[in-house]
Amino acid sequence: MRGTGILPVQEIRALIRDKHIVAAAEITEDQIQPASVDLRLGSTAYRVRASFLPGPDMKVKEKIAALGMHEVDLTGGAVLERGCVYIVPLMESLRLSKRDSGVANPKSSTGRLDVFTRLITDHGAEFDRVRPGYEGPLYAEISPRTFSILARKGSRLNQLRLRRGAPAVGEAALKRLNEEVRLVHTDAGTDNIAEGKVTLTVDLAGEPDTKFIGYKARKNADLIDIDKTNHYDAADFWEPIYARADRAIILDPDDFHILASREAITVPPDHAAEMVAYDTLVGEFRVHYAGFFDPGFGYEVEGAPGTRAVLEVRSHEVPFVIEHGQTMGRLVYERLTGVPDKIYGAGIGSSYQRQGLTLSKHFKR
Repeated sequence: MRGTGILPVQEIRALIRDKHIVAAAEITEDQIQPASVDLRLGSTAYRVRASFLPGPDMKVKEKIAALGMHEVDLTGGAVLERGCVYIVPLMESLRLSKRDSGVANPKSSTGRLDVFTRLITDHGAEFDRVRPGYEGPLYAEISPRTFSILARKGSRLNQLRLRRGAPAVGEAALKRLNEEVRLVHTDAGTDNIAEGKVTLTVDLAGEPDTKFIGYKARKNADLIDIDKTNHYDAADFWEPIYARADRAIILDPDDFHILASREAITVPPDHAAEMVAYDTLVGEFRVHYAGFFDPGFGYEVEGAPGTRAVLEVRSHEVPFVIEHGQTMGRLVYERLTGVPDKIYGAGIGSSYQRQGLTLSKHFKR
């Protein structure tokens, strides 16, 4: 075991056992992922006028009282409307030691629906960050951007990773790890490693036979029940996109795209990876809302070297052209304190281990 790093599943179980992670209802084993724990919505959503951070002097409840418009009862399920902002107290809360902190992100299936979800804590100055030694409740800010969703008490839209110390991997260590495991597989044969990160580019050429490159969300589609799987016809919600002669597409601010990386990536079992969510150095767009890759993602995938990353892409305020092979984001790898006793893959019901260009699990395959 290392002294610093992302905590694996067995240490998460220990935190639950020792009441550092507590909940209004029992935390179930299927909530605990290889290096994270799924967080569940509570029974009430608060529609608010605007997104916010409470800041060092306020609790989230106090901000809700100032900005709240009305309450939505989630007990039996309720619609969260596209374009609105909701704050939902979560069923889980924390009593962390001073050496432990947390980082949250939307679950993959949440990001692929363009549901903007962020974690908020009392006295918090950053989204999706839990400061060391935090004791208190957790809240989810939820803002569906493309589809209205049906959610209920117990629905899982985001997940929390716990870390001890600062486990980021430096450039020299990352290159050594790449030599050992081959983190990124490219058609150009390059290692795509610079400044301690792995660079991912976009595939706008598609397969030679089909030229299929991704999906664009349809306007004014029906709502989606966040808890249903393999249920909806993709054609009712998505328009397929095919490669153009110039191998480029224009991202309009109101459009949401599902695309794929040119590269296949591998995350070894004793590491995790996170994509930089928005980087102005590579373009005026946001990519990969749910940018966390579990230990074992793309590892020992039968018949293929690694797994391609699916990219959730939305332009940032202005139309923007992207071209085949353009940089879309960068992966930061982090050590775990130890190898988890379960890793990402079909054996634990992971949805996207062998994904090609895959929509969220809500849609029929």
